[in-house]
Amino acid sequence: MRALAILPLLVLAACEQPAPPGPAPDRDLCKASGYQGLVGQPETVVKTMMLPAGSRLIGPGDAVTMDFRPDRLNIEIGTDRRIARIGCY
Repeated sequence: MRALAILPLLVLAACEQPAPPGPAPDRDLCKASGYQGLVGQPETVVKTMMLPAGSRLIGPGDAVTMDFRPDRLNIEIGTDRRIARIGCY
């Protein structure tokens, strides 16, 4: 008899809608999309620019910290001394 009393609760629980997901995280907090036109340019181009505070210019073989900061602009220089990658990390 107790099982029959619980049955309506199970049916109602099955009808409950999941909570909508929160807003998608902003994947461009450091505004890297505005700098993508620099990819392939010589590294000297970026050395003449005013970059946001906290930005990193990473040369080939440079040691970098592994802390993840989505608001930090990172510009990677390839072995050919050209800008290889720009991202937020």
